[in-house]
Amino acid sequence: MNLYILLYFKMELKCAIQTYDWGKRGTNSIVASLLKSVNPDFLVDEQMNYAELWMGTHKNGPSYLKDTNIPLQKYIEENIETLGRQEVELFGCDLPFLFKVLSIDKALSIQVHPDKKTAKELHDLYPNIYKDPNHKPELAIALSPFETLCGFRPIDEIKDYLNNIPELFAVVGENNILNLSQAAVSLTDDALKQCFYSLMTCDSTKVQQQLKNLISRLCVADESYRQWVKADILERLYNDYPGDVGCFTLYLFNYVILQPGEAIYIGPNIPHAYFSGDCIECMACSDNVIRAGLTPKPKDVETLIKVLSFERDSSVNKIQSFQDDMFTQIFRPPVSEFAVAKITLPLGQLTYNLIPRNSASILLIIDGKANISSKIFSRGSVLFISANDRVEVKVLSDCHPMVMFQAFSNIKNF
Repeated sequence: MNLYILLYFKMELKCAIQTYDWGKRGTNSIVASLLKSVNPDFLVDEQMNYAELWMGTHKNGPSYLKDTNIPLQKYIEENIETLGRQEVELFGCDLPFLFKVLSIDKALSIQVHPDKKTAKELHDLYPNIYKDPNHKPELAIALSPFETLCGFRPIDEIKDYLNNIPELFAVVGENNILNLSQAAVSLTDDALKQCFYSLMTCDSTKVQQQLKNLISRLCVADESYRQWVKADILERLYNDYPGDVGCFTLYLFNYVILQPGEAIYIGPNIPHAYFSGDCIECMACSDNVIRAGLTPKPKDVETLIKVLSFERDSSVNKIQSFQDDMFTQIFRPPVSEFAVAKITLPLGQLTYNLIPRNSASILLIIDGKANISSKIFSRGSVLFISANDRVEVKVLSDCHPMVMFQAFSNIKNF
């Protein structure tokens, strides 16, 4: 082991930000707030959309060692033992996860992430469109009330909306809706697939007119109908994406609000769109997306329909945490690439030893200040921690609880 590793088991990272137009602006964004906390000279542009903080080695937003400006990927390749033996055996000389903070002001695109086999096939066939060959299962942990669409609604709810919203009926088509209503249980998925396909490929002029009709009708509707049709949400979507067919998916997909601390897991081929709020997100190291609506970016409806899962799960893919110790709760999705721990040190807890992990990890401080390895870290600090490293956290302020999130490989369960 070289001297560099002996001196730098726990290294602060300089991380990338993404300024997508759906992000919150200026100081309203937690991404900008975290960045400003550790970089006092950073000037927040109040007109800029600070959407995502990326922590990891993905080429679209790689992290660097803050003290030396060495790319984290380069450091790992030169010091492979920092990853841990099992991680190297499974994933090679790279972090298998991408860790993020999202701050969302308006809806992201209706999208799915293909499974690993399909992701590679798409990359091989269309490398200029699908630039990443890896799959992208993901976990989102709410930091504030967090709105999302995820997966198809129960079939009875979908039928109710299709039959009782005339504008939706018009764009999906009478025959398709009748087939869904009369389909045997074993054929429900096929009938639902045809309804969804007809909606997403409907003539854009017709979609725009029917959305306009619906919005106009809701302006004079009574409150009970407005609540049933989720008028406030539809009006927000329409305001941000006027005439976009994705507005109608509100009536096909589950609408979910996560409260702070709750989490949702998005597996391969599950349709989803995040609406608003702040979250911690972790995923396989990938930026692979198939889009179909609520976006100015290129859409690929044919491919999305081909891979789309029509599962209808009443649990809406919420994932429960379990306690690792008194202060640590852990979210372990059903994939080997990543798990996330939330560490909360209450008032008066002045020292804590992080649970050693058998793979490399990234630690983000959301609140509080601490001495770690004789160096002061505070809100917004991001640290790379080597496999099996023992980390003592000495809390320096007890004005409020200290909150940290730690991402690492989920190889314990595989």
